[in-house]
Amino acid sequence: MKFLFKILKDFPLYLWSGWGAIGSIFLFIALWDAGHQYYGSLVLPSPLETFTTLLGMLQDKEMQEAIQTTLTRAGIGFGIAVILGTSLGLLAGFFMTASMMSRPIVTILVGMPPIVWIVLAMIWFGMGDETVVFTVVVASFPIVFVGSLQGTRTLDGDLSEMARSFALPWHMKFFDVYFPHIFSYVFPAWVAALGMAWKIVIMAELLATSDGLGASLAVARSQLDTAGALALVVIMIASLLFIEYVILEPIKREVELWRS
Repeated sequence: MKFLFKILKDFPLYLWSGWGAIGSIFLFIALWDAGHQYYGSLVLPSPLETFTTLLGMLQDKEMQEAIQTTLTRAGIGFGIAVILGTSLGLLAGFFMTASMMSRPIVTILVGMPPIVWIVLAMIWFGMGDETVVFTVVVASFPIVFVGSLQGTRTLDGDLSEMARSFALPWHMKFFDVYFPHIFSYVFPAWVAALGMAWKIVIMAELLATSDGLGASLAVARSQLDTAGALALVVIMIASLLFIEYVILEPIKREVELWRS
């Protein structure tokens, strides 16, 4: 509870420190408008045209349902990947044999292009939610697994020995000695896996479903609706930025205070 209260207390300062990032966004929009003036609306619609299209989309009930569908699929896949990757990664980190056995499997999962998993999932599960969720899980799992594994394998042996020497209770040993170090590796892995999940869910929807943001992007492509496609991209990017920088980043900063 104290940890959550501290995050909420420092949140205004965190927002104030983000003016540089906001400035870079406005610079990007300015370059975007310059590209529009050079190439024209067919290739690159103006920011004003894109955001006008975006406002119209957000008022459409079908688009609201598409956003909810995509968020649900990404959330389910990401949640499964976090649970499996964290638990199995911690387990492999505590046992050398499990760590060595899991290494080639993780290498295969990391090295396999996501498009291959989408094609295989379409064969196995058909055109539906299962294909999207499976692809998100298999693409995000190795990121979380490796982060959990590294967090466990890099525990300071001297610190663990000190905890044993002072006969600390198990809860103090876990929350005060092990947890801060392990979580400082696991949480960034969760953030990276979230970004991967969001990219994969759009790609899988574009190829394997008839609903969601990915399917809407496929429709915009078929109709050569560049403004609609860019508006959908803005929705995707804005959703990811909100989740990462407004929700997850303040937590990450508090967790990693011990590094400084």
